[in-house]
Amino acid sequence: MKDDSETPQSTSLSLLERARRREPAAWNRLIDLYRPLVLYWCRRGGITGPDAEDVSQEVFAGAAGGLERFHCDQPGDTFRGWLRGITRNQVLLYQRKNQHQTRGQGGSEGWDRLQDVPDPLGNPDEQEQTQISQLYHRALDQLRGDFEERTWQAFCRTVIDGRSPVTLTQELGMTATAIRQAKARVLRRLKEEVGDLIQ
Repeated sequence: MKDDSETPQSTSLSLLERARRREPAAWNRLIDLYRPLVLYWCRRGGITGPDAEDVSQEVFAGAAGGLERFHCDQPGDTFRGWLRGITRNQVLLYQRKNQHQTRGQGGSEGWDRLQDVPDPLGNPDEQEQTQISQLYHRALDQLRGDFEERTWQAFCRTVIDGRSPVTLTQELGMTATAIRQAKARVLRRLKEEVGDLIQ
């Protein structure tokens, strides 16, 4: 039986911080969370099949190399937005390479030309919102094993099903206060683990 009243030492740091420390388990969790969304962005940019997988690997390699420089300093800065920018650049590089165009020159002129290229990913649409919703569900799935079944059920019934703790006392064999505490424990753990990632 799990004792979910305390979380292990390693979970006191967010997933992002653990990834910055190059912890393999944290990178695996990040990739598990974001790979489907990155692949969606690749498909949206016109890249499919094995090529999308290759571009996805380039995206995560770029993220690994630049993670130390990523900070949420400005309002609206998010990890998802940063990763989307890396994906956009990788999609553009792929398209340029496969259209047999001459590779652009660097410097401020190259930067100016890059800014004039339309975003191959376009504006977020309903399908992207669905992908983001699935990202939340994947994050929850990753945490499920950290909690006792009763705690998890209290969370699911209140947050996902939208039921009142008072109406669940008999069904779960818990007091309304215990149900609220279980819900808060899972939400707190979700925020600690991936709150800085799925905003």
